[in-house]
Amino acid sequence: MKRSKKAVLLAVLLVLSPLSSVWAVDETVIWNIAEYLNRIYGGIDPNAGLTAFPILNIPMGGRSQSMAGAFSAVSDDISFLEFNPAASSMLENTEIAFFHNNWIADVNVEGVAYTTRFDNFGISGGLKLLHMAFTEYNVYGERVSGGYYSEGTAILNASYNFLSGYNFPGVSFGMNLKGAFRLMPDFTDYFDNIIIDSGMDNSAMMLMADIGMLSRFDFFKTYVSREKNASAAFVMRNIGPPSMDHPLPTVFSAAISYKPIRPLTLAFDFTQPINLINYSESERWYMAFGASANVTKFLSMSGGFMFKAGSSRFTIGSALNLNRMALDVNYTLDMLTQSQAIQPLNRISVGVRLDLGDRGRKELSNRIDDLYFLGLEAFTRGNLADARLCWEEVLRLNPRFEPVMESLAMLEEREALVERVEDLYRLGF
Repeated sequence: MKRSKKAVLLAVLLVLSPLSSVWAVDETVIWNIAEYLNRIYGGIDPNAGLTAFPILNIPMGGRSQSMAGAFSAVSDDISFLEFNPAASSMLENTEIAFFHNNWIADVNVEGVAYTTRFDNFGISGGLKLLHMAFTEYNVYGERVSGGYYSEGTAILNASYNFLSGYNFPGVSFGMNLKGAFRLMPDFTDYFDNIIIDSGMDNSAMMLMADIGMLSRFDFFKTYVSREKNASAAFVMRNIGPPSMDHPLPTVFSAAISYKPIRPLTLAFDFTQPINLINYSESERWYMAFGASANVTKFLSMSGGFMFKAGSSRFTIGSALNLNRMALDVNYTLDMLTQSQAIQPLNRISVGVRLDLGDRGRKELSNRIDDLYFLGLEAFTRGNLADARLCWEEVLRLNPRFEPVMESLAMLEEREALVERVEDLYRLGF
């Protein structure tokens, strides 16, 4: 028992160690890097901040955040929900997760998400809430109004994986239907009198949608595994009408990910914001690079960099996997300005993911493998009838199991050849 407690404590320290290493970095060096990149890119984006519902640009947390948002093509855990709606039909397990993101000062973002899959059909849902204390003071420093500013989103997701089989895992298409709200407290006029319903007049609700595509495949694979080592994705997020004459933060992303070796995942996302009211006022494109590595069976580390005009960010995180539970801890260093007069915004997010099982998919996969090999064994012994029975049962369980299709075709060719030889023998040849 003492050994197990020590092991858990050691694992937690390993999770937090990359964060402490980032804190130890001289922030001036990072600022100089960010300023250099911003000068190359042209400085601050003049169209930044024109969109409504900033909560849509704040991730809940999890591995997607630790990889700086380079996650549209990776999308291999529940944090896919805000990056690619097509991924729910490709996830291995049912998951539920809880997130806390300490965003800026006393601004916090809380989130919860759930996802499950039925064969090639996936569904998910999530809630995210931003809350911030709002206090108004007059010229004498007296408090004249107060309350909370809140924003939130609710997400319903569905996706379907087409052409899924043994050799090719398919192409998945998905959609998120999202509702967002903004609630403001009442504020005062020039005479410090609270304007009744002024907060409600500036509150808003809006419906929007995300659409996405995801495909996985093998590309220059250096190891043996059924798991595909590359993926590609196309996503358009936050598609909807303007809110109180302000456009939504609509973006189009193209992304790829690649595993050069089994423990290491590399990812790249290119994103172009689109102002649906006036395209000429769209923000500049930005891109994100991410990497994730499995250090041990229970510990993984991730990091990333988002290159965005005036708002580049570095991220690093660790995930501790304990049986059916995973703990994600992420650190973000965000530069919102080129000036060092405003200090970098250091943020921590924490997420807990619970693995609720795979609805029997692994057991079914093992059953299919066993039947396939039983059929091969019967075939090598010349027992063609038993081989056919095994392989036909495989196709009943998985109609797109290509190795069995090929084996049955080979069996039919052999039976046709035997029948032809018998016909020739009867004719006296």
